[in-house]
Order: sequence, then C-alpha cells, then structure tokens
Amino acid sequence: MEYVFELTMKVRDYECDLQGIVNNANYQHYIEHTRHEFLLTRGVSFADLHARGIDAVVARLQMAFKTPLRSGDSFVSRLAVRKEGLRIVFVQDIYRFPDNKPVIRSTVDTVCVVDGRLSACAELEKLLGL
Repeated sequence: MEYVFELTMKVRDYECDLQGIVNNANYQHYIEHTRHEFLLTRGVSFADLHARGIDAVVARLQMAFKTPLRSGDSFVSRLAVRKEGLRIVFVQDIYRFPDNKPVIRSTVDTVCVVDGRLSACAELEKLLGL
C-alpha cells in the first residue's frame, strides 16, 4: 500500500479526556479532516458535489488503536485510496512525531449516492485517480 497524501496536525487540549489522552471520537475527526483536505487537493469539494446531486458517504469505519496521543503531541495522518466494487476505500493511518510510532490504523469504506440512488461515480473516481 502506498500513501498518496499526508497531513500534519497537533493535539489540542480540549481533545483529551480525563486520562489525559485523546478521546477516541477525535480520531474520527482527524481522519475525516484528512480525507477532506486530500479531496480539496484533487479539486473535489463536498459542497460542489452535493449541489450536483452527488453525495459520498461513509458506509463503514474500522479503527484499531495502537498508541494514545496526548495534549501537544504532533502527528501525521496518512491516506491511501483504492476502489472495491462500488466502494471507495480509504486506508488511513496516524503516526506520532517524532518517533513515527503507529497511533491508529483505520479503513473507511465510502459509497456514492447519486441523485438519491446508490451508484458508481465516474467523476469522483477519475478525480481520485481510481
């Protein structure tokens, strides 16, 4: 698997729970933000797609937690993408800086709903290089 995009971020205090580690729900925000930024680099805007009747939605999300992040930690969110049938699958992994230790491993299956119907989306697939 080859990553095609990465985004560096930093943990903010309010993202941590009482144990002083990033709350599990925030990892989903990190990987979603990474997908959105990746799509923008490919000229894809969710708002523009939606206005044209194309909605890319998450169908399934799997996350494996490896090492917790703490307030102030810097990390990189890396992304790879592939097509499997109607699904566009994003493999997204987060690594802590500076030791590059794995934080989470995740897979996000997305599908396209075009004009209200589950469908392949050749336009989006082309923009993603699939």
